Amino acid sequence: MPIELRALNHIGIRVKDRNRSLDFYRILGFEEVAWHAGPGVSILRNPAGLEMNLIVNANDDNAGRNVLMDIEGTKYAGYTHAAFRVSSATQTVDDLAKAGIRISEGPVNLGGTYLAVFIRDPDLNVVELGEVLQR
Repeated sequence: MPIELRALNHIGIRVKDRNRSLDFYRILGFEEVAWHAGPGVSILRNPAGLEMNLIVNANDDNAGRNVLMDIEGTKYAGYTHAAFRVSSATQTVDDLAKAGIRISEGPVNLGGTYLAVFIRDPDLNVVELGEVLQR
């Protein structure tokens, strides 16, 4: 018998610098709603109720590479990205440009039903922003 999952509670992302990450995720509409200094966890929420936890304990920049996405040859197990739905990928591209956030990939049309752009946060964590296309 499978365990019944009802919703996604939150996404946890390891980061190095709390303030730098807060500045980035605010551009995506997230605001800090709680800070737990003991474990170093910042809880963020956006107007749609999506929650993200920033785990502030990264201690290496891995020579400017994301160990799950950028190291050639060896592929490590782990979560590779968080994906968020947007109303318009085209508008998102414009908004990212205005905010000075570089698109690392895309827009990419996936199967004619989904248009996605990929960006990196300051710690090189991958964030996908995608639009479900009308048929």
